[in-house]
Order: sequence, then C-alpha cells, then structure tokens
Amino acid sequence: MNAKWMIGTALTASLATLVLPVQAVESKLDAKTIEIVKRDFQDKGIAKADRVNQDALQALCSKYGNKPPLELKHKIEKQQQAAIKWPADDKYMGDWKAGEKLAQSGRGMTWSDKAEDPAGGNCYNCHQLSAKEIAYGTIGPSLLHFGVKQGNDLDSQRYVYGRLYNAKADNACNNMPRFGHMKILTEAQIKDLVALLLDPESPVNK
Repeated sequence: MNAKWMIGTALTASLATLVLPVQAVESKLDAKTIEIVKRDFQDKGIAKADRVNQDALQALCSKYGNKPPLELKHKIEKQQQAAIKWPADDKYMGDWKAGEKLAQSGRGMTWSDKAEDPAGGNCYNCHQLSAKEIAYGTIGPSLLHFGVKQGNDLDSQRYVYGRLYNAKADNACNNMPRFGHMKILTEAQIKDLVALLLDPESPVNK
C-alpha cells in the first residue's frame, strides 16, 4: 500500500478526532453565552429582555459568521426586499432639517425613555454626515456628499428609502439596523432621513 496514502489517511483521521471536540466546546460556549445573557438582561421600563432573542435572519447570520452561502444570501435578501412597506403616496423625501435632528439623536427605546417618545436615528454613531462634524463613528462608510454622488431622482429616493427601511434587503448580514422593519422609525422619519441624505441643501451635500 502506498506509504504517502497511509500517512495522509492517518493525518485526516487524527484531524477529525480534533475537530469534533472543538465543535463540542463551541456548542457548549454558545449555550453558556445564551444562559448568561438571559440571566443578566432583565426587563426595565420599555427595554424588554426579549430584545436579545434573535429572529430567523439574525440566527442564520450568526450561524455563518455573517457570510452565508451565496444562494442562501440571495434568498434572504429577496425575502427582506418583499417585506418592505413602501409609502402609499409614492413620495420618499421629507424635511432634511428634521432628518438632521433625527440623525444626531441617540435617544429612544432605552429603559429611561417613554414608549411614546420618538426614537432617534443615531446615525452619527456609525457615519460621517457633515464636513463640520468633529466626532463621528466609522463602523459604516462616510455619507459626506452622498447625494452629490448618488443623485436625487425618484429611483435614488426609492433606493435610499428601502435601504433605511431594511438594509438587509440589500445585504443579508448588514450591521445596519432595520429601521422600518423593526418599527424603530416611522415612515415620516425615514422620509426625513432620505431628504437629509439626498437634498442638495442638506449639510450632507455641502
């Protein structure tokens, strides 16, 4: 029998015996993590502990480390796209000034907020929005001059509205919140953010 083949077979068998215990350990760690999270996250005010429960999409992204198989990725995006609720009036832009206040607000949905209080977009935590900003997040891309580059025709407005409503319709495991899908922001608020990004008079485009 070929010596190289025998050695290769032996190595493959040895690696298999190592992989199984590693997978078992990872499974136990996942279970322990869930146990700790559920133990330490408690209902407080309007912030409920069930927020840490993943929906089916989030669970899939976690399972594949945010890199699901291409066929599954496209299937997820198609499902999320179909779930977008578009404005009945076919208008996608609101008031950029209201959008700017919204983008710079990190309030809403915390235990100290009231259910009737409007949530903020908290956009500055992840994106640069204006050349005058001193501090901004870099988790997401800079949105400076976004409207200048994108244009603000009806197709662009619809694209941005959909992206804000549910970013996972465009990229299945996107880190961006699904503002409309998860009812974080209202239709009017999303329209104001579209205006902030696309209106030529917005500070984003100066």
